[in-house]
Amino acid sequence: MSMLDSPASKYRAYPVLNLPDRTWPNKTLTQAPIWCSSDLRDGNQSLIEPMSPEKKFKFFKTLVAIGIKEIEVAFPSASQTDFDFVRMLIEGNHIPEDTTIQVLTQAREDLIARTFESLQGAKKAIVHVYNATSPAFRKIVFKQDKEGAKALAVHAAQLLKKYAAQYPETDWRFEYSPETFSATEPDFAVGVCNAVLEILEPTPSHKVILNLPATVEVSTPNVYADQIEYFGRHINHRDNVIISLHTHNDRGTGIAASELGLLAGADRVEGCLFGNGERTGNVDLVTMALNLYTHGINPQLDFSDIDSIRKVVEECNQLPVHPRHPYVGDLVHTAFSGSHQDAIRKGFAQQQADAPWEVPYLPIDPADIGRSYEAVIRVNSQSGKGGVTYLLEQEYGINMPRRMQIEFSQVIKAETDRTGLEVPATKIYQILQQEYLTANSPYHYQGHRLQESDGLTDVVIDVLFDNNLHTLNGQGKGPLEAVVSSLALDVDIMDYYEHAIGNGSQAQAAAYVQLRQGGNKAVYGVGIDGNITTASIKALFSALNRSLTA
Repeated sequence: MSMLDSPASKYRAYPVLNLPDRTWPNKTLTQAPIWCSSDLRDGNQSLIEPMSPEKKFKFFKTLVAIGIKEIEVAFPSASQTDFDFVRMLIEGNHIPEDTTIQVLTQAREDLIARTFESLQGAKKAIVHVYNATSPAFRKIVFKQDKEGAKALAVHAAQLLKKYAAQYPETDWRFEYSPETFSATEPDFAVGVCNAVLEILEPTPSHKVILNLPATVEVSTPNVYADQIEYFGRHINHRDNVIISLHTHNDRGTGIAASELGLLAGADRVEGCLFGNGERTGNVDLVTMALNLYTHGINPQLDFSDIDSIRKVVEECNQLPVHPRHPYVGDLVHTAFSGSHQDAIRKGFAQQQADAPWEVPYLPIDPADIGRSYEAVIRVNSQSGKGGVTYLLEQEYGINMPRRMQIEFSQVIKAETDRTGLEVPATKIYQILQQEYLTANSPYHYQGHRLQESDGLTDVVIDVLFDNNLHTLNGQGKGPLEAVVSSLALDVDIMDYYEHAIGNGSQAQAAAYVQLRQGGNKAVYGVGIDGNITTASIKALFSALNRSLTA
């Protein structure tokens, strides 16, 4: 039986919260949330091969360098490795003054006791305790009723206070998660958290973090936002509470859920770099932060060298970042489509350094995150003149006139159609050389001499023709007209364009000549030389040879 034949009743729809006076749709984000990385805990436990202590420490230093101030570093009661890692951070004095480590524990006394033991000597720390509260977990996993689940949370809060009192040298903060919050009855989730707050007694200087996980995504992001807004309206001590989001990506909408959750009043986001985490992953902190950045909001995180950050994450997680991953993937700033390339090239040409960023198809300036412009445009069989033109401009200073762009793009298209492969800038320039710059048959230009008088130019040109040296003489109102007059051919110059390549004494001149010989179609030739007249004559012979051998 196919999935299309399955009974509709196999999967039940989660109820939608009735919140007709919701306010979040009319709000906009204006500042970054508090960020908490769960890479070293939630991310690490989802890896096929968990990180070694050395890799975890390298990852930790990267998170600190990025600017993340709250880092969930371990589940110290779960393994000796995690316990030892927490001890290493504390005893080695590796935790900056402005950074707070966070650890996770289940709501059992032996595990809570072990957790506090791991943190002995820490200057400050967040202890994060959780228990599942949704109907499915109450019924299937824990065989509890609502009162049992609430009692477990309350007892855990009492244990947090008990063990914190045994280590008064540490500045303790507490976090409670009603795990599977998004699948929990909203009133019950509020009731459990209010009961926890009565025990923990939050104050303005020691706010309690209430973390509201979409442990498994079960609804659309707007439903999660309604749940967050409802929670914020009904939770006690709201001014002394930090509402934290912890979304997963089972439905592919983890980022949207977190962004709407912030609109709904949340203060904090837990997630992983590039979205690692259980199953389909935790919310991607990089994408969320750069989404804010592209709307002019300071994300308070530094991704100005995003490739080096990706390198560390890939090494430590042993997982590649997808080439189409937002912002950081190898191909996300790359255009193969001809129309895209043309729009991007024009955008770069018009973009002013002090103006708002406005380059079509590029929501962020690649340079802001340490990416070069070299990979923005790449050429394959789907590409057009814009891509070819851009690469030659950027890599070699070749700025072809528009009609030559059209002509040369067809030369490149023939190559991509033949091979089916991408053509890099080096190959494009090689084809330009073969097609234009070394087009020296049947006329192979050797040199020339000019003399000007009475407004006329006399030219003497040495050329090889059929491997024999010939000397041609001509006269005209300029060098090109003089060269044309020296030829025993019907030649009309249709277009001429020139520009400099580079600056200073090392600059060269590029000249482009379009001509029609006899009844042949008009074609272009290209010449490059340190002397503009020589470049122009080379371009004329380049075009003539291409016309005669077409």
